[in-house]
Amino acid sequence: MELRLLKSFLVLAQELHYAKAAEKLFITQPALTKQIKQLEDELGVVLLNRTKRQVSLTAAGAYMMDEAEFILNHIDNVVAATKRKAQGEEGEIRIGFVGSAMQNVIPALLEAMRLKFPTIHASLEELNNKEQISAIAHDKLDIAFVRLESVRKGFAHKVVFEDSFSLVVPKFGSVKAENFKSLNEFEDEHFILFSNDYSQEYYDNVMSIFEDHGFEPKVSYRSVQANSIFRLVEKGLGVAIVPSALRHGVDLGIDFIPLKHLRQRTKLLAVWSENNRNEALGKFLNLMV
Repeated sequence: MELRLLKSFLVLAQELHYAKAAEKLFITQPALTKQIKQLEDELGVVLLNRTKRQVSLTAAGAYMMDEAEFILNHIDNVVAATKRKAQGEEGEIRIGFVGSAMQNVIPALLEAMRLKFPTIHASLEELNNKEQISAIAHDKLDIAFVRLESVRKGFAHKVVFEDSFSLVVPKFGSVKAENFKSLNEFEDEHFILFSNDYSQEYYDNVMSIFEDHGFEPKVSYRSVQANSIFRLVEKGLGVAIVPSALRHGVDLGIDFIPLKHLRQRTKLLAVWSENNRNEALGKFLNLMV
């Protein structure tokens, strides 16, 4: 099977439009049609349903799309790793993370890796939880730092940090850490929360805080970015509940009120594929012991 056929199929599967896919691949539409037909003939299956108005994936096509993305990413990684080996480097570790992991986990790990494995290159990408898990599954990342309570089959994980929550309020507000009594003081306030797109389990955990206090919050905004939440709080558009680690390095007109008395905690997990063969990953994992 030719890799160019896999690449052409993957682009078409993502676009579901022959003209757009052909343009991305810098080939003509008839050439793309011929390549897809060649791949289907070679496999002996139909990958795409075609009508004059629409292109859709068959069940076999959806499976092939997932696997093609993994295969092509893996080949790119092998090529890059081979070149690094030739240049005397030990390899590369591709790290995904949510913003709070950069506060107290990743910098220390990178410093330890620099001292112990100076020829391992690290690449970093800030993504939400879902994006990181997808990237691990498709071999775009070696390790992810996410806020989840559990991981899918085939993934290994380790709890690297357990955090409490903090209430975020505008500086001009009357309630401060020293006179804060209960979250019930904010029952009539609007709340700005991390979206359940960030993590459904994390969102449910936060909502259980309100359940424990006997009220349902008025959620005015949801975001997957901490900085967006903080900006909205600063403008007086609501208050927020976030992991306490996010208070570090923030220079905005907001205050953080620790909620250490709550039973709820949020866990930061390191997640990786059990089938990952990257030697650099094994060395990086040893630093987390």
